[in-house]
Parts: sequence; structure tokens; C-alpha cells
Amino acid sequence: MLLFISLVSCSAGNGNGPGGLPAPEKSMQLEFATQFSVDYFEGGVKLLSLADGSRFLLIPEGVSAPSGLDNDICVLYLPVKNIYLAATSAMCLFDSLERLDAISLSGTQEDGWFIPNARKAMQEGRIVYAGKYSQPDYELITATQCPLAIESMMIGHASDIKEQLEALGITVLVDQSSNEPHPLGRAEWIKLYGALLDEEEKAAELFAEQTAYLEEVSHDENTGKTVAFFYVSTTGRIVARKSGDYVSKMIALAGGKYVFDRIGDETSKTSTVTLEPEAFYEAAHDADIIIYNATIADEITTIGEMVSMCELLGDFKAVREGNVWCTQKNMYQETTALGKMIKNLHDIFRGNYEELTEDSYFYRLEQQN
Repeated sequence: MLLFISLVSCSAGNGNGPGGLPAPEKSMQLEFATQFSVDYFEGGVKLLSLADGSRFLLIPEGVSAPSGLDNDICVLYLPVKNIYLAATSAMCLFDSLERLDAISLSGTQEDGWFIPNARKAMQEGRIVYAGKYSQPDYELITATQCPLAIESMMIGHASDIKEQLEALGITVLVDQSSNEPHPLGRAEWIKLYGALLDEEEKAAELFAEQTAYLEEVSHDENTGKTVAFFYVSTTGRIVARKSGDYVSKMIALAGGKYVFDRIGDETSKTSTVTLEPEAFYEAAHDADIIIYNATIADEITTIGEMVSMCELLGDFKAVREGNVWCTQKNMYQETTALGKMIKNLHDIFRGNYEELTEDSYFYRLEQQN
């Protein structure tokens, strides 16, 4: 027989903590993340609070939900399972915590995953495709008794979808890790999912591995190396990361300097800027290092392949010197490893190529044919 514990101190009007709850016993300590918090209460109850104002109360087995809660607090009962995951950046966090078992539904098809365990889970039917974030399969989602949909910030462009999911009784958590000002703030969201899955200790250990990478490189002086990070669109235009986004910040933390000081709208959620080749040439032709972004475009193996897409690149300093690198396809899906990516970039900028192993997130392109 289960013993039900009631948080009687949470009754309306006498809560001293957030949302009608008592004061928390403790709060999660965060190093870089600013877009969420986790508070812990008697009986193993947890409150996840996000920067957009949404709040989620996690109730353990054997504990009854408190009365007198604010109406905007969503109650979830642990263990949370049968999740519909539409936020691709979160899959690696579940994978690192070895908790893909909590996910039943994916907003990305099998061939869209570059996380081997996620692909395998879909191949074996343990996770099934339930429609992308803007076209979810409501019938399938409700049939699996899904209690929670985890969405990316893209759901803001489809607010009616969020409302429909909620109307069906499905709690919607919008992952706001992309709003974190520090790259490792994104990685620290593993602690939020650790709280959701009762895996706090493992989450803290995994995050500590990433902060160790940053600590390792933080004492070195800036190399002064200038870096261009981009890909060539199918129309021949250059698509670069906007200034101040997390990729340009990782370049800076690794000891390099992104070639663009000011491109893109700081108030926009869009992370890229499309440039005419001539404008890109003027700003980046003397860059010491080129990193070609193959996470969006097709992977390439030679500098010649890159130049064939935009002939102006043939005159770039980095091309002439053979200092051109390419991202692995999984880079944007590996939020867990942002500290390691900074270390990879640091090794590239300092010429420590022997430090780059097969599991690095960047590889050097072969010389032009």
C-alpha cells in the first residue's frame, strides 16, 4: 500500500514560498544557466521554474499534490514517461543521462537524428515519429498517454499548437536553453532534465565534465586568430552566424576572434545572417581559419568542394594556407558537449592538432585538388 503524504502547509493563503507552496528546503545551484531554476520541498516535491514564467511541480510516487497552488502551475507525477520530444537540442541530454526510456515520441524523423542511440531507438520502435512541432500527430500523442511535450522556442511561431496540446491535457514545457547568454548555460540544462528524471547526481557529474574543459583552456592567452564560420546556400549566398550568438562566444572562449563584430539583429531569435559573397569576402578573406558549417549544409571532405560552391573563397587566406575545417553533422544536436567543443576549437586555434581525436566535433579539410 502506498503512503500518501499531503503537503498540508500548501493550502491556499498560508504558503510562504512560490506559487502557494511552503518555503523550499533548498534550491539547485547553477553556474551559468539563467533561464531556469529548481526548488526542492518536503517529500521530494520539486518546482521547475522557467524564464518565460512557466512552472512545473513534480510530485513523487506516494505523495499527493498540494492544494492552494497558483493556477498557472502545471503538476506532473513522477516518474515522467511517454514524453513527446520536439526540441531536438534536448535529445542528447536524455541520452547522456541514459534515459531515452522516458521518451516515446519524437518530433524528428529517424534520419534527422545524428545521435546514434536516438536513431537506434527509433529503428527498434522504442521511440516513434509523432509529427514535427508544427504538425504533431494528436491522435498518436493522446493514444500513448503522453503527459508532457517538450518543445523548442520554435513553438512560439505555432502558439495554436501549444494551446491544442494543452487542451488535450498535455503539459507543454518550452526549452529555453537557446536564450542562455553563456554557451555552457545551454549545457547546464542537463540539470533541469536531471531534476525531471530524478537524475540530479548524474546530471551534475556530466556538467562538471564540460566545465572542466572550459577551465582547462581559460588560463591560456587569446591566440588572436580570426575565424570565419559559415556555409554556402544552394543559391550561392553565404550564411554566417550572427555576432554574439553562442557559436561566436565559443570561438572567443576558445581563444579566437569571430570575423564579424556586428552582423544580425540582436533582438531577433534568428541565429544566422545571409550575406552576398562580395560582402562576405570583404570582411573574411583574411581570416586565419575557416570553419565550414556542415550541420546545415552537406558534409564535404576537400577544400576544392567548398570553393566549387563559391569561387570567391579560392582567394581566402585560410584556403591558400590550407587552414580550413568542417563541423561534424551532429554538432548542433550535442548540447551536452559544448565544453568539449570549446576545447576542440582551442586546439585548432593553437595548432594542437594531435589533441583532436576521432570523436572531435571538427575535422580538417583535405587540400584543394
